[in-house]
Amino acid sequence: MEAHYADLWHRIAQAVPDRPAIVTVGEGAMTYREFDDAAARFAALVADLGLRRDDKVSILLHNRPEWLVTFAGSIRVGIVPVSLNFRYRAHEVARLLDDSDSAAVVYAASLAPVVAEAVSILGRPIALLQVQDVDAELLPGAVDFREHLARAPLTYEDPVDGDFFMYTGGTTGAPKAAVWSVRQMLSMQVYNAYVTAGRPLPETPEDVVRLATDPAHGRIVALALSPYMHGTALTTVINALLLGGTVVVLPTARFDAVGAVRAIVDERVTRVAVAGDAIALPLLEAADEVGITELPLLDSVLSSGMRFSDTTKARLHALGPVVITDILASTEGGAVGLGITRSADDLPARFRLTPGTVVLDDALAEVQSSPGATGRIAFTGGMPRGYYKDAAKTAANFVEIRGRRHIIAGDLVRVEADGYIELLGRGATVVNSGGEKVFPAEVEESLLRHPAVLDAVVFGIPDERWGEVVAAAIAVEHPSSLSRSEVISHVGAELAGYKKPQRLLVVTDLERTGSGKVDLAALRARLLQEET
Repeated sequence: MEAHYADLWHRIAQAVPDRPAIVTVGEGAMTYREFDDAAARFAALVADLGLRRDDKVSILLHNRPEWLVTFAGSIRVGIVPVSLNFRYRAHEVARLLDDSDSAAVVYAASLAPVVAEAVSILGRPIALLQVQDVDAELLPGAVDFREHLARAPLTYEDPVDGDFFMYTGGTTGAPKAAVWSVRQMLSMQVYNAYVTAGRPLPETPEDVVRLATDPAHGRIVALALSPYMHGTALTTVINALLLGGTVVVLPTARFDAVGAVRAIVDERVTRVAVAGDAIALPLLEAADEVGITELPLLDSVLSSGMRFSDTTKARLHALGPVVITDILASTEGGAVGLGITRSADDLPARFRLTPGTVVLDDALAEVQSSPGATGRIAFTGGMPRGYYKDAAKTAANFVEIRGRRHIIAGDLVRVEADGYIELLGRGATVVNSGGEKVFPAEVEESLLRHPAVLDAVVFGIPDERWGEVVAAAIAVEHPSSLSRSEVISHVGAELAGYKKPQRLLVVTDLERTGSGKVDLAALRARLLQEET
């Protein structure tokens, strides 16, 4: 289906103008008409500030309705929204404002000190739109987002195609902006949006409106508990709006697990996006704290980017008839594998490749139909045009093979006999110890089966004799009370001796990023420093 998000949302707003589109906990609701009008006014507002088609507007906000208004208003007129990590410091923000050539930034007042310093570092003019999430003075030259939005003219024009920038996590180098066409992004998301909701695929915009307004289909009420700056959270909410659903927003700078549980109950949430155990475990603990033993309306939990243990999934399944979708994805390739469980009986979760995903061996031959074969996951479906202003990285990661464009995801997998895949780890992290290949995921799972280990990451460090040896960093509640030899012996009882960690760092927190990634270089350096 050839269509544009902004046009489809506009059509749905015309069909059900008074239906709630966004409900912000503690602040109120925005109807589809109000959301559509706000997007149109935002397009007029940034035009008045001098922005034109293909200009970039960065978004430095926590999950808030203004995030979605900025996104919807920008793509409507071909302005490029750029999602930034609100956890970044001033130097990091300045670098991405410069790298993306942003002409404007929409930011939270609570982040104004970071923005002020970033703009000073940037050293060039940039339009500032401040969202008053706290009571604060405007930065010099900034405009009040809400005040100026309310005064902006309300006009509607047919949307134009444009781009959307989503930055990679930057764990293997500086963050890079993956350039998505808005229409390409929609064409890729249609399958995910409708199939996960149990609805037929639309063939025309009229079908989209019909499916969004048909009372025979249950209303989707979606709450993303991971940040919108990450793909799974963003697509969860924009796809909910595509389906005529309601997006619930928990407008807090820090994750509020008790508030999230109460929002799920009070707003009758049916779909939640999390980031693995990092969010799901506190959510379950909060449910216990407030005495919630059932969530019968919650029918879908989506997760990507972080470890999502079978133990946690089993506890979620115990709350009600929830389908859990564990998504193997990347910023560049979207969802390449899905691990779907409908009850605790489906555990342990197993992954299947999504349409358009292949497995390539070292000779770049496709082996996804060859049981026992190992290779790297690659995606051939809808994908970004490449990285903004980085032709070399684009050429390296977006590869043409047998006349077809591939994005090499880097995940190593083993193909199983029944069409499932076994995750072995990232290609760059496989440890080669004396010629023996050690896949980090296997060792991490063993470590996590130790009752004291809360989180784990495995990697290689240089060794004069073996080239590399296995090293690990684990997070435990009380590091001083845990014997390293006990943990290493635990792994040795389950795996071959060469897979046991030869070096072990014990900490209270691995300090994962919002997307679940770990700074391996810092952990290696810390481990080596402790040994000297």
